[in-house]
Amino acid sequence: MAIDYIERIPNNVHLSENRRLQRALEEWQPKFIDWWKEMGPEGFQMRDVYLRTAVSVDAKGWAQFGYVKMPDYRWGIFLAEPEADRRIAFGDHKGEKAWQEVPGEYRGVLRRLIVTQGDTEPASVEQQRLLGQTCPSLYDLRNLFQVNVEEGRHLWAMVYLLDAYFGRDGREEAEALLQRRSGDQDKPRILGAFNEKTPDWLSFFMFTYFTDRDGKYQLASLAESGFDPLSRTCRFMLTEEAHHMFVGETGIGRIIQRTCELMREHGTEDVARHGGIPLQLLQKYLNFHFSVSLDLFGSELSTNAANYYTMGLKGRFEETRKDDDHRLVDAVYPVWEADADRLRQIEAPALTALNERLRDDYIADCAKGVLRWNRVIEKAGIDFALKLPHRAFHRAIGNFADIRVTPEGQIISQAEWDRRHREWLPDERDHAFIASLMRPVTEPGKFAGWIAPPARGINNQPVDFQYVRQA
Repeated sequence: MAIDYIERIPNNVHLSENRRLQRALEEWQPKFIDWWKEMGPEGFQMRDVYLRTAVSVDAKGWAQFGYVKMPDYRWGIFLAEPEADRRIAFGDHKGEKAWQEVPGEYRGVLRRLIVTQGDTEPASVEQQRLLGQTCPSLYDLRNLFQVNVEEGRHLWAMVYLLDAYFGRDGREEAEALLQRRSGDQDKPRILGAFNEKTPDWLSFFMFTYFTDRDGKYQLASLAESGFDPLSRTCRFMLTEEAHHMFVGETGIGRIIQRTCELMREHGTEDVARHGGIPLQLLQKYLNFHFSVSLDLFGSELSTNAANYYTMGLKGRFEETRKDDDHRLVDAVYPVWEADADRLRQIEAPALTALNERLRDDYIADCAKGVLRWNRVIEKAGIDFALKLPHRAFHRAIGNFADIRVTPEGQIISQAEWDRRHREWLPDERDHAFIASLMRPVTEPGKFAGWIAPPARGINNQPVDFQYVRQA
């Protein structure tokens, strides 16, 4: 399905046929640009960046590459192609035709789901706005900006749904999405992980691997929605989310590769003195970002999640591939909980355990990337393996919010946690060391000493291509 680039707002939803909606979005557009210029990448607004822009939503031709200044990027509204005679696949409405309009009884709940997802998109741009000033290469700088502009487009996707289907309430929510700020004490972003700082590139790569992966699973669940415009919106967003996770996985993999090279070259694990990032420090950052991202799935048992499912608003990951009745009224699912001084699994109603099932899918997916990173270490002949910590480690939401657990899954006292948590999580000295490495490298084909070059360039360009032109 081609995207109309003649329109002021690029789209494939026949926007020109809905004058009311077009006026609402055209009124919101300059406010978005003002937000972007204030809270988007600082110091690079007028640079020419080699970016990918969607031109269609089919599998073969949905992107083209070229130089563009970020404020001129063609954001817009792109929905995946409709499925003929699509039916709701789960919940009380299973088998009914997918809704093209919002069911009145679910209006408030559906709006809250869309707002919560929409709020994460500008938040990540705000978290990353200063990273360009310490880029390890032009290749990485361009990847950062690609992630940023796509998060901006994902915001557009959610604003379209709010404006198109929720009237005045939706327009007010769209305004509020530009008024909240990541980390602001008075108007913070909705979810805690999106109020954390992303002060350095190690944090950025961890964020795009772990936190953007949460986005993949949330979007995939919403893509199952009985509300067809939301489903189509999320299905297209998932094609862009894959690049964000690629940036994270390959970024961390390249740091590991460089660390292993320095270890072999100097015959020591202490590569910090040689400008590298020690593997044990990578483990501490992994522990932090993985645990914070686990909280984004919510409590292990949730009546809200059960209601979303029963209503047909939010399904499971790959719902239609699951071999069950897709109603889950009598089904059970294993859930972890704390029992005195140990952790155990119990059988819980599958409907209320939907968050935990989605978290399980996420953890299994994260583990695959860790295996690939460990192959890099193993290939270098180094006796070390990165590991995901236990799901109960460093949690602030759910069954483990009020207990202290080691990465291996052992419950400990608060006193022992206070004594040992710096073994497992980055502290002020670690952050200061990583910050000391963050020196910009902007010569084409050159890379900071703590990260290896990529295996290949972008869109068949050489690695030393000028992905971001000098001002």
